[in-house]
Amino acid sequence: MEEAAGDLFSFATDREDVKWLLDQFPSDADVNSGKLEYELQILKIITVGWILSYYVEPIPEKNELLGAYWGAVHSFAQSISASAEMLTDGRVDYFGVIRERLDTYLKAMSEKPDAHEPASVIGPEFARICGNGSDIQTIACGTRMFVTTTIRVKEYLDSIQASRH
Repeated sequence: MEEAAGDLFSFATDREDVKWLLDQFPSDADVNSGKLEYELQILKIITVGWILSYYVEPIPEKNELLGAYWGAVHSFAQSISASAEMLTDGRVDYFGVIRERLDTYLKAMSEKPDAHEPASVIGPEFARICGNGSDIQTIACGTRMFVTTTIRVKEYLDSIQASRH
């Protein structure tokens, strides 16, 4: 489980798909590109944790996997916060931001219980967080990050389950 948590953390913090999505994003869109990049990375980290919470079958190792993953995210966030604090001379709580975003997405989903797919809620909420909730390109960008991350994490977890049998 420790190795799996490490693999998932590495995937969650890998920036290649964030860069790819940014390269595909129209330059004339009415969204701050820095904010878009920042929020894409947070959404990816959150999505991995969300999938671990809701997709993994209730097995004894689930809590160990979740704890190891979120522990790695917490350490990563502390490092980011410390670096940012040196640059800004102010307190930065990156893990608090991640937690806040997770709560925001969960609240948005709870307000739309009839949504057939979480992605139909996540995309518009992502665009709202980025500052333009009605921009179709931003909605699509957030939706794509959520869906792609979900698929890749599920495939990884399925491969682990298959190798155990």
